[in-house]
Amino acid sequence: MILFTKMQGTGNDFVVINCLNQYFNYNLGNLANFLCNRNFGIGADGVIYIFKSNFADFKMRIFNKDGSEAEMCGNGIRVLGKYLYEKSVTTKKSLKIETLSGIKNIELMVENKTVVSVKVNMGIPYFEANKIPVYLPKEENYKKYHTAEIEFENKKYKFDLVSMGNPHAVCFVEDINKIEIDKIGPFIENYKYFPNRTNVEFVQVLDRNNLKVKVWERGVGRTISCGTGACACRSLCNKKRYGKSKCDC
Repeated sequence: MILFTKMQGTGNDFVVINCLNQYFNYNLGNLANFLCNRNFGIGADGVIYIFKSNFADFKMRIFNKDGSEAEMCGNGIRVLGKYLYEKSVTTKKSLKIETLSGIKNIELMVENKTVVSVKVNMGIPYFEANKIPVYLPKEENYKKYHTAEIEFENKKYKFDLVSMGNPHAVCFVEDINKIEIDKIGPFIENYKYFPNRTNVEFVQVLDRNNLKVKVWERGVGRTISCGTGACACRSLCNKKRYGKSKCDC
């Protein structure tokens, strides 16, 4: 028997499994693939496993719906913080969480013993090709800030590339309603430029305070929201001088 908790962060839903006191001899990727099935499993975008850490308060391993392991998940780490406090795993309101993309610091805002919000220091965005990672034609390799032009169904799309601990390809468009994310998303995710595949976001800048985003998550598919994706879009807005320092996605 496996004990689990089902949680969500802005509609991005997860199965949370506390591995601190229970042990099971399963392949974590295969288990995540089974549990995330919305017809025969529990149903989720991913599975969060909680472990002890030698370097931080806790260690988070996040596996996508397809069984692949992600370096980081913004909504997932917020869900983790709420779980740890409300399940009395910790009484700390400031936590260091070990992830595959490094140690992340989170702050819990608590009211009447309930975590009402979680603040995460996502770290700095990376624009270098080897850190995203992305393999582009040689003439593009000298740039510090990379774009990729990809053709899909006889139309060319320009993607800005960034890593928030995991890879993102972001395309700014005038009308996001014209983007069929379920068709183009998997094509871009698996495009030859991305050795580890990539998350995909299409962004319409509504005004200097608001962005409208459609997300195709690597290893998951279309999701309602993506924490690292929102940060990726915002960081690129800053590069392009769109919007203000604070905006809603």
